[in-house]
Amino acid sequence: MSKILITNVSIFDGSGSDPFRGEVLVEDNRITSVSKGDEAASRDGAQVIDGKGKFLMPGMTEAHTHFSWNDQPSLSAIQFMPPEEHILWCVRVAKRYLEMGWTSAIGAATAKPRLDVVIRNAINAGEFPGPRYLAGSQEITVQGGLGDNTLSHLPFRELSFGDVVCGPEEMRKSTRMFLKYGVDHLKLNLSGEYIAGIPAEASPFSEEEIAMCTSEAKRAGKRVAAHARSAESVKQCVRHGIELVYHASFADEEALDMLEANKDKHFVAPGIGWLVSTLYHAEQWGISTEVATKMGYARELEIASDTLQKMHKRGIRILPGGDYGFAWMPHGTNARDLEHFQKYIGMTPKEIMIAATKLGGEIMMQPESIGQIAPGFYADILLIDGNPLEDLKVMQDPTRILMVMKDGEIYKHCKDTEPVSAGVHASPVAQATRDVGVAEALQH
Repeated sequence: MSKILITNVSIFDGSGSDPFRGEVLVEDNRITSVSKGDEAASRDGAQVIDGKGKFLMPGMTEAHTHFSWNDQPSLSAIQFMPPEEHILWCVRVAKRYLEMGWTSAIGAATAKPRLDVVIRNAINAGEFPGPRYLAGSQEITVQGGLGDNTLSHLPFRELSFGDVVCGPEEMRKSTRMFLKYGVDHLKLNLSGEYIAGIPAEASPFSEEEIAMCTSEAKRAGKRVAAHARSAESVKQCVRHGIELVYHASFADEEALDMLEANKDKHFVAPGIGWLVSTLYHAEQWGISTEVATKMGYARELEIASDTLQKMHKRGIRILPGGDYGFAWMPHGTNARDLEHFQKYIGMTPKEIMIAATKLGGEIMMQPESIGQIAPGFYADILLIDGNPLEDLKVMQDPTRILMVMKDGEIYKHCKDTEPVSAGVHASPVAQATRDVGVAEALQH
């Protein structure tokens, strides 16, 4: 049995308690003890890491991930990447996420039918480093909906980044296809998106189409996620038991009432970073603030901020993550969401870090194993140079993330976190990649 003892650290355990000085013992892939103050854990046979007073916290969960979005300025660019290059791109992106402290992630949709499934399986098999991952389907859409990039009356479905269906029976076929591929959840595009030329307030799906997807998914024991900006699409999520609600910008009072009444069933990952970055950081790619405002993003950000503040006050679970992987918000910069949650939603840093850790375990469907530093939990642990409860920006700096441990294996560390005794418990993949920083990855 491999043992690693992390000593002399300020521990934020993800439970909601304030940080405390102590040490953590890891045996194989689990945390076996957490000692407070001068209470010392057994050092017998353990490799010791002196944290030198740094901030120790659970690994984070990214709740709205698109590994296959390829840091380009358009949706069409995603589909033009050939599948062979695309899977290698996803491999590199998965490593980026892990090195930035995202030890778990929810696949919010994949660009090609099996990319997410293949990536998940390879990570689980230890073939390359990446977060714990739940694989999504392609975005399932209807004719004329978000993801239908048909350019004429001809059925050029290969030009669409979504799987386009029309009617319940085509929905049944699409759902069964993705279930056969082995996805963990299905994804429906229940509303529009301004940048795609479809109003965010639009709700193009029929109730029958949604019901077919959710019934097929539930019969297979799978969850459903939805791109749902409009008020009606959020209500459809609640009516049909769609657990993962993405965006929810325009949820009205009725939608909020419905979510609150079912808050133990649903998660909201608003992807607020997409709104902020598209509005203020995309000018280099032809989307100035003026252009984005004309599209509707300034209005949506204002309304979404108010909506999400109301959600938070009602106790609805809101998690960071969303739509990173465009040129103006590349993969690896996802921790911007933490700062946005404070500025636009009014959450405190502690509430935000709990959302990224403890609630992450809940959305990953492992609340007793993921998201906290406590005995019995997986050893998904970060050592941070700085206190994110005082300054959330430290989570955006790869040089401040001193160590990343996932499942008891150290995938990234700096020289100061070398164990006192020789040899770090890590897989061959982890050993080969742990010293390569995300800053290098962001250059490619």
